[in-house]
Amino acid sequence: MAGGAVVQGSTDPNRVEAPVTVKAYLMCAFAAFGGIFFGYDSGYINGVMGMSYFIKQIEGPDATVLTGDHKSLITSILSAGTFFGALMAGDIADWIGRRTTIIGGCIVFLVGVALQTASAGLALIVAGRLVAGFGVGAVSAILILYMSEIAPRKVRGALVSGYQFCVTVGLLLASAIDYGTQDRNDSGSYRIPIALQMLWALILGVGLFVLPESPRYFVKKGKLDQAAKVLARLRGQPVESELIQDELAEIIANHEYEMSVAPSGGYWSTWLNCFRGSLWKSSSNVRRTILGTSLQMMQQWTGVNFVFYFGTTFFKQLGTIQNPFLISLVTTLVNVFSTPISFWSMERIGRRPLLLWGALGMVICQFIVAIIGTVTSTDSAVKAMIAFICIYIFFFASTWGPGAWVVIGEIYPLPMRARGVALSTASNWLWNCIIAVITPYMVDEDKGNLGAKVFYIWGGLCTLCFIYAYFLIPETKGLTLEQVDRMLEETTPRTSAKWVPHSTYAADMGFTDKVAVTNVENPSKEEV
Repeated sequence: MAGGAVVQGSTDPNRVEAPVTVKAYLMCAFAAFGGIFFGYDSGYINGVMGMSYFIKQIEGPDATVLTGDHKSLITSILSAGTFFGALMAGDIADWIGRRTTIIGGCIVFLVGVALQTASAGLALIVAGRLVAGFGVGAVSAILILYMSEIAPRKVRGALVSGYQFCVTVGLLLASAIDYGTQDRNDSGSYRIPIALQMLWALILGVGLFVLPESPRYFVKKGKLDQAAKVLARLRGQPVESELIQDELAEIIANHEYEMSVAPSGGYWSTWLNCFRGSLWKSSSNVRRTILGTSLQMMQQWTGVNFVFYFGTTFFKQLGTIQNPFLISLVTTLVNVFSTPISFWSMERIGRRPLLLWGALGMVICQFIVAIIGTVTSTDSAVKAMIAFICIYIFFFASTWGPGAWVVIGEIYPLPMRARGVALSTASNWLWNCIIAVITPYMVDEDKGNLGAKVFYIWGGLCTLCFIYAYFLIPETKGLTLEQVDRMLEETTPRTSAKWVPHSTYAADMGFTDKVAVTNVENPSKEEV
């Protein structure tokens, strides 16, 4: 029996996972490091597009600003690459593994950064950002999947929130480097911020060589011996430990249950599985796919990337600010120091309440900014606007920023998890791209010239985010991924917080005796 393992499950829903260890914390914490180059790559372009030397390189020696078309193209082309990179990564992660896919994404990213560093005009920087986007898309999708699959349930929300924290650190580093090089009158002004991205990708790619593969990937492939060894390494327990046996049995039983409900077919059939089931059943595959993709869409609708992508140029338009680079740095600092709050609140308060109250807080701040900017443009009014923009970023960074990533890593069953997370991440990047394309046309003085009125739009969209969270977001706090699966079958989003685990998949599937799971490690049909 190649790849076989004899394990014994438990009937106690409280014994389906080994205790948390420092080792598990450190492994997930390092995986979260990937957020740094995601954040840095998203953030450095904000400052670079405001640098005089870069503007002259793109537009000509007499130019003082980038045209709206070029600004839109340079910003959005990264998101276009990430959209396709995230979609492709779902397949690749199921074929060769989560860890190997992330390492491959780092290599692709390095190629894109090299092209950008060598650029001296529009064409090469656009091509480089497109290639880098494929790498960022793959890494951003599969890191969330990988972390969700290896993290212990009691700290999964906090650890996945660490990814968003690293994104904010990346944004901060980008702002600081941009601030330091903005006055250089040579190509180093933009090449130094671009080239530094290579360091983050190298650290993540090399470090992942020593981290284990996801045990749930090995279960999906039918390699139970390897799944047991990896799980034991992650939990700091011997392979023979009852805790390891119980947790592995629950993962296997859940996978077998899902395969019995939606058997695997060929390549296209496995993609179609993501869209099967009833729209009116909250646990159906299509409902989960809609939830994941729409949640990432809503995260982009909050408008936070308007501040981080176009903040420097927006603050310039306000007129009374002497150093818009410094204000952008301040907003990024608020983002960084607000995110760690979610490490505690995600597990204590829960996902659903955070997304509800976060949306409400953003709505209030955005409408205040819009009203002040519409009524007056005095120096004190601009300072008040900046203050409320910072409060708005606080609400986003402590709720919707990490919350959306945490939830999409939890809601999909194992047979479709890689593709589900990939679709959700692709949705994030698709809307990221759309917003990056249309925003210059809304706010630039030679286009829509909305100025601060654009916050009426973001406020209206955040109102929709609040309604969306109330009706559609379930509470997944404190549950294993397999228990989340069952909770979605037995409850609705509005009643999910009251659900308590009452049985195990191992017991339901008859995996509580040692011989029961020795015949389950059959490769899925998509491998044939």
